[in-house]
Amino acid sequence: MDITIGRLVAGEETQVRKAYERFEAQPVTDTRLTDNVEPFGPEETTLAGSASAEGVGTFERRKNAVLTLGPSDVPGWWIHRTDLREQLDVKVSVRNVWTSARNIVLRAGSPHNYLRMVEHIVALRLGLGVDNVRLSIAGGDPPLFDRSSLDLVEAVQKAQIIPTGRPARYVTVREPVTIGGQRGDFLTLLPAEPGDKRLHLDVAIAWDTIIGQQRLRVDLTPETFTYGAGARTNATQTQYIFSKTIGKLFADVRNMGYTKDNILIHGKQGFVTTPRPEFDLGDGKSSEPVWHRTMLDLVAAIALIDRGRFIGTVRSYRAGHTLDVRLMTLLYMLDLLEVVD
Repeated sequence: MDITIGRLVAGEETQVRKAYERFEAQPVTDTRLTDNVEPFGPEETTLAGSASAEGVGTFERRKNAVLTLGPSDVPGWWIHRTDLREQLDVKVSVRNVWTSARNIVLRAGSPHNYLRMVEHIVALRLGLGVDNVRLSIAGGDPPLFDRSSLDLVEAVQKAQIIPTGRPARYVTVREPVTIGGQRGDFLTLLPAEPGDKRLHLDVAIAWDTIIGQQRLRVDLTPETFTYGAGARTNATQTQYIFSKTIGKLFADVRNMGYTKDNILIHGKQGFVTTPRPEFDLGDGKSSEPVWHRTMLDLVAAIALIDRGRFIGTVRSYRAGHTLDVRLMTLLYMLDLLEVVD
């Protein structure tokens, strides 16, 4: 097997190679690369204070779903359910993933000690380079925002990222690793080059709607993450109608907080809701979907690696939460992570 694909940990090799051919043939929509080989600094970080963001509940449509981000003396990111007694904080880790079928849900201890749709929150760990945080929320239903995760970015900025005085820990894969899915999708991780502390992302999506084919090559920095954090979740018109009707009967799709402002709805010939102008590609096209997939879905899954800041190169084609999380799990099971000196 060649170095492009590397070790195939799951999936069928022939299908992965065909998917790779489609991936490499797909033109790049946007490129945001940097020469800074250590964009987040050499020291571990936390927050100087606390700040909150408030929005409508994602699944229950509460008007006061409040998420507070604050400092943590304990390494890592932790979820504190203020409405539950005698429950330990849930560590943000692939070890605590309850499900990733439609969104990533983290849980530890009691079945009630969970937080749903964490991806748009925990992506900030890697995206802004803040290593130690305690999230507090009175429930398992996170808030939704019309500007996607920009409210959370601004909360972190308000709380202020500060160094702890301890050196940051970096990890990468020991060798090239690939996982293949069941629908012509794959995810590949390549080891970091010596001295390079960046995370390089090469992400392609393909929809049979106005979204079409999009591909983004970007280095993860606070600037590129903040730009991408404004990209909203996208859904087809059918998915949106389903969530507002029959979908209300099912907990995992009861997205009652969805509105035509906080998600991007797309159809075969055009967008039902207006894409954010900063992602405009002209001719009725928008790069908002690929930016969302990259910064708020894929980066979130990588942030579940709790051994340090992951660096190297990630190539993703048509993948989603389930394949992302499955690969992060296999990295642990197969002992494929190593600390970078």
